[in-house]
Amino acid sequence: MIKDIDLFVIRKNLLNNFAGAWIFYTIFPQLPYLKPKFKNIAQFSPALGLIIGLIQCLIFKLLISNSWSLIASAIICLVSGYILTGGLHLDGLMDTFDGIYANKKKKLKAMKDSRVGSFGVLAMIIFGLIQLASIIQLENSLIYSLPVCLFWGRFSTLIYIEKFKYISYRSKTLSHKKYWRGLKQEAIISILFLSIIITLNFSTSNSFQDIFKHLSLFFISIVCSFKVPQILGKKIGGFNGDSCGASIIICETILLLTHAIFH
Repeated sequence: MIKDIDLFVIRKNLLNNFAGAWIFYTIFPQLPYLKPKFKNIAQFSPALGLIIGLIQCLIFKLLISNSWSLIASAIICLVSGYILTGGLHLDGLMDTFDGIYANKKKKLKAMKDSRVGSFGVLAMIIFGLIQLASIIQLENSLIYSLPVCLFWGRFSTLIYIEKFKYISYRSKTLSHKKYWRGLKQEAIISILFLSIIITLNFSTSNSFQDIFKHLSLFFISIVCSFKVPQILGKKIGGFNGDSCGASIIICETILLLTHAIFH
């Protein structure tokens, strides 16, 4: 009886945390019958990346099937991702690059500044254009690549939070680190989804070339999700919401480009 109650409480907390992640990382409306909590929401970020990627692919396919040009469809697909996340990660990318290229003593001040500097704008343009070109190149394979790239981009933040300390613009602020339970626990949900992705990839492989391609992309994805936060963490001196957003965009872009090259 006690075990049943404990399991019920765990499931309830898990669903409420997912509801918190649902409205924190996206512009989606609040889920019915759930009370959003924000204690351990980072664990759901990779899964939400899959959902957002699938929605973007659906938009892309709908436009293509309604006689929109490939370039126009790719632009709307890319922009829809920014809209669905409220520009959260893109804003983090720009602020982070402003901080990286500022004076060492003024990094946090530059990141906090509501005004966007030239390096932030340049980063947005460069990464945006690379993503756009990759989406155009992938075209029919987009539905197999985009959700996975968004998954790995967000998985990089779990590595980031695990490896580095939280740096804040203010003396008192909430942090993912405050409720962090260690990478093993926080990554359980991501590993479950990753197992499904791997199973689907290899079950649809029809040749040795397909298997080699999937293995190569998997290895590159792991390296990218570990190395990008490591580089950013050393540059910034830790992590915060902005640098996590930057890690997501950088990983997504590298992996989209890699998928496009393999395609």
